[in-house]
Amino acid sequence: MDMITAAGREAWQMLANFLFAGQVAGRFQDACSTVGVAPGAFKLLNKMEPGVGVPMRDFADRFGFDASYVTTLADALEERGWVERRAHPTDRRVKMLMITPAGVAAKQRAYESLYDPPAMFGTLTASEQRELRDLLKKVMDADGEAAGSRRVTASLAR
Repeated sequence: MDMITAAGREAWQMLANFLFAGQVAGRFQDACSTVGVAPGAFKLLNKMEPGVGVPMRDFADRFGFDASYVTTLADALEERGWVERRAHPTDRRVKMLMITPAGVAAKQRAYESLYDPPAMFGTLTASEQRELRDLLKKVMDADGEAAGSRRVTASLAR
């Protein structure tokens, strides 16, 4: 792996400060409000893809949630018709969550709110915005999970 420089550390610090302060800090909550769900429920929805079942235990492990809390969140999403519970194909004791088309639509509405760029991006020229995008893409491509989440942002850019 390449060496991390002082400039790399400074860039990461600025990015972290940008993401956890100012306008960006409330974006996740705004996205949740857009579709009317609690942040925990949106976290589940956010990690689901059409046609792919996710064991409920995986959500508890991934987010450090109590299993009963995942059940409560799944109940709220199921009430809205955004997820369905299904038995695992090889272990019927395991409950899986599957996102529905209505859940995909709700997720998309939340993303539109979440991914609306802040006005400060207007201080960059179109060329600088493309350069920033390309550099962040390069960094994200080094992280499999981040690259997977990029599929969503790419579909929004179309």
